[in-house]
Amino acid sequence: MPDRQPNRAPSANELPWVLEALLFVAEEPQPLGALARAAGVSEAAARKALAQLAADYQARGLRLIEDGQKYRLGAAPEYAPYIEALLGAGPGQRLSRAALETLTIIAYRQPCTRAEIEAIRGVNSDRHVAILEQRGLIEQAGIGDGPGRPKLYRTTIRFLEHFGISSPRELPPLPEEPAPEIVNAEV
Repeated sequence: MPDRQPNRAPSANELPWVLEALLFVAEEPQPLGALARAAGVSEAAARKALAQLAADYQARGLRLIEDGQKYRLGAAPEYAPYIEALLGAGPGQRLSRAALETLTIIAYRQPCTRAEIEAIRGVNSDRHVAILEQRGLIEQAGIGDGPGRPKLYRTTIRFLEHFGISSPRELPPLPEEPAPEIVNAEV
């Protein structure tokens, strides 16, 4: 069987394109370490090349999507109407207000437990968590240390693609809560 390892590491100029090719053929999001190993370079070199690739994509129809752990190629969100015209928007793709509330809590507090979600929403969220998991917008991120060892949830790369952002760091800041008004009551 022939040796499938490249004869040489790519040059610094070639590395972004090697990583692009790796991400293009990958069926699943890839961790930085796997990309660096496949390219035969250090993680630092791969990270720098991915940053260059992301910058290059800003003027094109693709985006480098990363969730802090894994990378994937995706379409630029501004071209979503064209993609929908070609592929169609599948049935049942809209999320209910309650599912969006649940997803928002997970996005801003990740990782978080279902109990934390329910404490904020004030209602049972089992169904909405299950729907979001089924659609691939959230995933289990581990097990919490609390009583019953609850599941911890976080958003996925599919979440980033769905909302047209490249990283959770691009989430808009939460609005400041207004300070409670102090009412002087006369006794």
